[in-house]
Amino acid sequence: MSQEAKDLARQVGQTMFAVDTASKDTMGMELVGCEPGRAVMRMKVKALHLNGHQICHGGFIFTLADSTFAFACNSYNKAAVAAGCSIEFLKPGQLGDVLTCEGLEQTLSGRHGIYDMKVSNQRGEVIALFRGKSAQIQGTVIPA
Repeated sequence: MSQEAKDLARQVGQTMFAVDTASKDTMGMELVGCEPGRAVMRMKVKALHLNGHQICHGGFIFTLADSTFAFACNSYNKAAVAAGCSIEFLKPGQLGDVLTCEGLEQTLSGRHGIYDMKVSNQRGEVIALFRGKSAQIQGTVIPA
């Protein structure tokens, strides 16, 4: 992987995150890194993330994984959106947990890619596994 590709992915990530109100401002996520075909995001579970069982609402865990997926599949500066996804919840997220999601490209063929996200807590326990299928659309994140 060339330094140019790494630099482009980092710039794409920074550009997207700067205007990602949902991830950054609403959810309180942090973009830890964006590389070609890979992204890492983090989110601390706060009281506003808790459901009626006083555990992290699955929708917030899904959103963390979905956001990470978006950064990974757009990392080549070719606009991409989700064409489908699924998630498996394995453990509950607790108040105060720091959830980290790492997303990795499994394959990219033509306009479609498959990406796997792993959401873990600060103890390294896997909270959820998410698989997404991306579809490239017209356009770029950064003007080409």
